[in-house]
Amino acid sequence: MPVIKLISTWFYSGLSPKAPGTCGSLAALPFVYVLAWWGGVTAVAVFALVVSVAGVYVADVYAKKLGQADPGQIVVDEVAGQAIALLAAGTNLSLFVLGFGLFRLFDISKPWPVSWADQKVHGGLGIMLDDIFAGIIGGIILWGIRTYSGWF
Repeated sequence: MPVIKLISTWFYSGLSPKAPGTCGSLAALPFVYVLAWWGGVTAVAVFALVVSVAGVYVADVYAKKLGQADPGQIVVDEVAGQAIALLAAGTNLSLFVLGFGLFRLFDISKPWPVSWADQKVHGGLGIMLDDIFAGIIGGIILWGIRTYSGWF
């Protein structure tokens, strides 16, 4: 169970007494940046996929252990969503900051389909899916900004 807790809380960042989701998202940034520097978008995409798939299992097991549907301390979902949102950032720090903000905006405000997944899908998949959707929305917007703004 220690490994399940370690991954579910993303190296215990989710145990923060304040804003554990934001702390989990912040804790994802160094991993994503190093992967983007080392292996580009492919490495970040593989990381996002692996964390998403493994997250379904570890989030489900840890939530059941805690006896809660979606405990705040589980932040592996934020890590997956944040990685997805940052696929378009490369190693550009300005895009990293913007991608972080976009992901948090959609994770917190929960527009459709984020809200649908949050309310209708349960278990480990439900814990992960709303953040995956928030990451996809944030990533599409970040890609559009990077592609069409001429700023980056």
